[in-house]
Order: sequence, then structure tokens, then C-alpha cells
Amino acid sequence: MRIAIVDDSGLRATVLEDGLREAGYDDIHVVPPLGAWVAKLERMAPDVVLMDLGSPSRDTLEEMLAVSRALARPIAMFVDQSDDQMIGAAIDAGVSAYVVDGLRKERVKPILDLAIRRFNAFNKMQTELDEARSALADRKAIDRAKALLMKSRNLAEPDAYALLRSTAMNQGRKIVEVAEALITAHSLLGGKE
Repeated sequence: MRIAIVDDSGLRATVLEDGLREAGYDDIHVVPPLGAWVAKLERMAPDVVLMDLGSPSRDTLEEMLAVSRALARPIAMFVDQSDDQMIGAAIDAGVSAYVVDGLRKERVKPILDLAIRRFNAFNKMQTELDEARSALADRKAIDRAKALLMKSRNLAEPDAYALLRSTAMNQGRKIVEVAEALITAHSLLGGKE
């Protein structure tokens, strides 16, 4: 597992690195949050990012959001002090674990594990949400296409669906693809619903 440590203090990076090495990790890279560090992280493509920023500024949290979006990886953040606004910003930035005043090498492995599990759980929920939205959009398109067929061909609802299904099978396409093509054709021909 490739782990990137973003740290603005060499001392704290050493604590994280020691904790990771004791836990059996050896592909560890320390990246100071200077210059084009987000681009450097993207090129590095770490599996996990540990950020130890002491007292992060709002700009740093915004950069974290860029890191989170660019990498789509678990991120654990260690800070010395915090407030509700910073916690909210960190969560919005996609931080999987936010640890206040808890930097000790024996805690690094459990926090790393937590960040990975929370990231995976969130990713799974996001995937399920995306699939549900897609299924709903497909269902709406099919229902709209059925309504068009029912009106234009004077068909009953089961017959309109059967026509969509048989057309899809004959063309080797999905029913939703046929439905979307029908809706598009109807629209192009100036049809009104």
C-alpha cells in the first residue's frame, strides 16, 4: 500500500512514518504542503493520504477538497486544535478520519484502518445511490416511452411495454435505449405529449 504523508512539520511526519513502519508499511512518501503539492500527490497516486497540518487554514482545507476530488482515496487528517467550522470543512472535503490532538505512533495504524473502512463504506453508499438514481431515470424514460406508444398507437400499457421489450430484443439493445430513442424521435418530429 502506497501511503502519502502531507506534513508541514518534519517532526510530526516522523511520528506518522514510525507508526506506519511499525505496522508493517514501507511504501511511504512525505509531501510538504508547498508549491504544486496536489499535482505531486496526483502523480504519486497513493492508496491513502495522511495529513498532519497542525492548525490548518481555510485555504489548506480547500486544497484538501481538491486532493479528495482528484484522488478519491481515504484521507486521515491530524490537527492540533479544531472548531466546528474546520470539522465541517474537513468532512465536506472528503476526510475519512479527523483526529484532534491525537498524534501518537501507536494510534496511526487504527486510524489508517478507520479511514480506509469509512472511505469504502461511503464509496459503497455513493455507488448504491448512483445506481438507484440511474434506475429511476431509466424507469422514467421507459414510462414516458410507454405513454407515447399508448397515445400514438392506442395501446394498453402492457402492450406498449411488450412492444418496447420486443424491439429492444430484436435490435440487441436495452429497453431504456429503445425508450430514449423513441422519446428523441418523438421530440424531433415535433410531437407533443
